[in-house]
Amino acid sequence: MLIIFKLLGSLALLMFGMKSMSDALQKMAGPQLRHVLGAMTTNRFTGLLTGTVVTASVQSSTATTVMTVSFVNAGLLTLAQAISVIMGANIGTTLTAWIMALGASFDISIVSYVGFFVGIILIYMKKHRYIGDFLFGLGLLLLGLTTLRMTGNEMDLGHNPTVLSFFQSFDPDSFWTTLIFLFLGGVLTFCVQSSAAVMAITMLLCGSGAMPIYQGIALVLGENIGTTITSNLAALSANTQARRAALAHMFFNVFGVIWILVVFRWFIDGVIYVVDNVMGQAEANIQSKLTFTLAAFHTGFNVINASILIWFIPQIEKFVCWVIKSKKAEGEDEDFRLHFITAGFMKTPELSVLEAQKEIQSFSERMQRMFGMVQELLSESSSITGKKQDDQAFNKLYSRIEKYEGISDNMELEIAKYLEQVSDAHLSDETKAKIRAMLREISELESIGDACFNMARTINRKYTQKQDHFTEKQYDHIYQMMSLTDNSLTQMNQLMGGRKESFDVNRTFNIENEINNYRNQLKAQNIVDINNHEYTYAEGTVYMDLINECEKLGDYVVNVVEARMGTRQKDA
Repeated sequence: MLIIFKLLGSLALLMFGMKSMSDALQKMAGPQLRHVLGAMTTNRFTGLLTGTVVTASVQSSTATTVMTVSFVNAGLLTLAQAISVIMGANIGTTLTAWIMALGASFDISIVSYVGFFVGIILIYMKKHRYIGDFLFGLGLLLLGLTTLRMTGNEMDLGHNPTVLSFFQSFDPDSFWTTLIFLFLGGVLTFCVQSSAAVMAITMLLCGSGAMPIYQGIALVLGENIGTTITSNLAALSANTQARRAALAHMFFNVFGVIWILVVFRWFIDGVIYVVDNVMGQAEANIQSKLTFTLAAFHTGFNVINASILIWFIPQIEKFVCWVIKSKKAEGEDEDFRLHFITAGFMKTPELSVLEAQKEIQSFSERMQRMFGMVQELLSESSSITGKKQDDQAFNKLYSRIEKYEGISDNMELEIAKYLEQVSDAHLSDETKAKIRAMLREISELESIGDACFNMARTINRKYTQKQDHFTEKQYDHIYQMMSLTDNSLTQMNQLMGGRKESFDVNRTFNIENEINNYRNQLKAQNIVDINNHEYTYAEGTVYMDLINECEKLGDYVVNVVEARMGTRQKDA
């Protein structure tokens, strides 16, 4: 029992070490990684290279594939770009196998202790704590590998009759044996959600001589399919393009397994030949050669598979688009649905923040569309002819605005709830500041929705009570004020959809000053017009309600811009 717990504990150390390394690297370089993925995927070859480098850096193909699916979901990557990045991720993850092969062959425990010592010092030095987290994770990874190797030696699986009889019960020359172990590898990887852990077990069994190399490599092939389950789970609640990217990941690996099965024996014999020539024929190197053979096969298989399929990315894109068809229903935009937040599956809080940013951008665009409906409602009310069709068109438009107001309330609550869940995790200071800003943004955006609905109610009340039309001059003033307000909303959406470094915040402040000055001018003119009996006091009150609500909406826009820019009008 002690040995079994040591085995399980060493695997836990290995998995936790890799997760800690991956999280620390993404916290250190989260924005840069996102920028690299977005900027360095101009063609299929740079996408492949980017996916390889990013995955080798963060030591997790799961992180890269989930990140890529998220970017497709958010519209930051095209489907073709995502496919090339995922291909690169499959190559980058093979570095993990080489680290394990080294750990299984050499005593690298001293490196883990150095990592712990330096890491804990840097963790307490808050300025470099993420480097410390990375070194601590690296130490746990290497300690887990060392403990796993020592436990394997204690278990002496190569001389255990029960273990040997189990593997000997399978015919080594049977194609069905290969398929059985391939299936086992996929199931194990799906269950533990870590291809690294299954690779470590495979190296332990093969290195001890308990499991033949052919069966071990069949397990490795199964891991390649099992790991695709993660990205497909991530895409379940995402949009159509993200589901297609996840399916392309599975297609890529399944296609590779199919062709490798055709040349299975010859390919493995070729890998063994290369490893034997590099490491020599010394009998003492048997354990090392077997683990390095697994790592070499893993790398060779993924490199050749990517080299074949990179020329067929357009065809793969067409295939996944054919399998997963777009089903955008009419009026979908008027249903409450979060388009970019993916049901809390995101494993890294830094990436979850990106999802929330894109959702807020969608929220912002919806609010401008809602304001456009208010302008349309005013136009409808000014052209009343008394016909039943006019009443139906007006009421239908008012109902749409009312529905949008409910959507804005729900979006604020759901995004806030999501951000609260993300903020419970260990975050970088930069990400904490982003979350605070985003909470302010959604509050102000919801206020924009309230302002739009208040205007719609005012127009509806005037319409249903059959009050007289505004004068031509009043309509001109209202439309002019709404035009200024719409300009401010356009500026806000340009900021929400772009990079704040290139945004001219003074333009927003200038529009807001124009709105304030125009409101003051109209307020003074309204009193004069009422005194001159151009319209009644009641009509003047309704008129100024619309003007004042536009001015309030402009204030909310400025608040959103300030939250995103991290500044205030008096500082600008």
